Amino acid sequence: MRTGAEFRELMLQVVRTRMAFRRAMQRTLKKNNAGITFEMLQVLSSLWHEQGISQQIFAKDKACLTNLMNNLEKKGYVCRKGDPTDRRNKLVFLTPEGEEFKNQIRPILDQVYVYAENIIGIESIETMLSELKDVYDVLEEV
Repeated sequence: MRTGAEFRELMLQVVRTRMAFRRAMQRTLKKNNAGITFEMLQVLSSLWHEQGISQQIFAKDKACLTNLMNNLEKKGYVCRKGDPTDRRNKLVFLTPEGEEFKNQIRPILDQVYVYAENIIGIESIETMLSELKDVYDVLEEV
């Protein structure tokens, strides 16, 4: 009888890899005196791809989220505006200062990706990406 031990180990490795990625990004942010946390980077990165995201999308813990957004607003990187379709909700936008910060920090963060890509190799990355997409599809069907 199969126990799923191999798949369990795969999922543990995915979590460990995510944690290692987070630590690498935190070290890079700290080394370059970026003045933001990994959690702030996650919010900003989302806004680099799409403006006007609902604040609730980022909500893990309401108190932490409020603190995080307040800190990003104090730095001048984001602004929050009322959602015209739901007065209880706030939409988050990147400010011009946030856009400038993106232009400064993104090349620095890209160095982490380039370093890993050079060591691992593009073929291995493409294989892993394809296989992880398959895992995602399977788990979405469960």
